[in-house]
Amino acid sequence: MGFFDSWSDLVAAASPWSAVEAEAVGSTPAASEAETKDAAAGDENEDESKEEQEEEEEEEEEEETVDPKEKFEEECKESKACAPSKHHFEECVERVTAADEGKPVSKKHPNEDCVEEFFHLAHCASQCAAPKLWAALK
Repeated sequence: MGFFDSWSDLVAAASPWSAVEAEAVGSTPAASEAETKDAAAGDENEDESKEEQEEEEEEEEEEETVDPKEKFEEECKESKACAPSKHHFEECVERVTAADEGKPVSKKHPNEDCVEEFFHLAHCASQCAAPKLWAALK
């Protein structure tokens, strides 16, 4: 048994949470005191829940901020600068979905996915959106 095991056993034995104690059922003064404490705690919980609901309503009333980067990237994906990348990505998606539907697949790429084309498009959109984003953030 190591030092830490001894220490944790000592702490567990000394802590008030280590033993579970139950009170007798009945109308003892201790039981009535516990009931009044529970009722007071219930009132506090109701007040807290009302405050939380008010805070949530205030948050809902506020407009959520929109990330300008996403807006700029969507615009750039539709621009002429990223048209070739978008065209290659869309062609790949058509090939892959056609293969999933059971249409003939090219023998060159039987298990094709469009990850490479997606990254090319994402890179193009990020490169195009970066100057616009920096200008908007200044």
